[in-house]
Amino acid sequence: MHVITRKRLREFATRHREAEGPLAVWYTIMSRTDFGSFAELKRTFLAVDKVGKFTVFDIGGNKFRLVAAIHYNRRKVYIRHVLTHTEYDQDKWKE
Repeated sequence: MHVITRKRLREFATRHREAEGPLAVWYTIMSRTDFGSFAELKRTFLAVDKVGKFTVFDIGGNKFRLVAAIHYNRRKVYIRHVLTHTEYDQDKWKE
């Protein structure tokens, strides 16, 4: 999958150092695997859910959330938000 954009991961990891390792693992798996559907994705990432048109990953033992728009047919992953659990629960990312 082509992940767009890794810059959001780096920026978040700069502010939250403990997220750097888990985000790097997520990026490695996503960028090296072509998922054809949400079901295939769910077999690899057990802590992932569909929320409206977005896919939400629990990162770092449920400490962080990565919100992405995934286009399986084009093999593209658009990172919309990387948030702490608290930021995610405030629902501002849905606006």
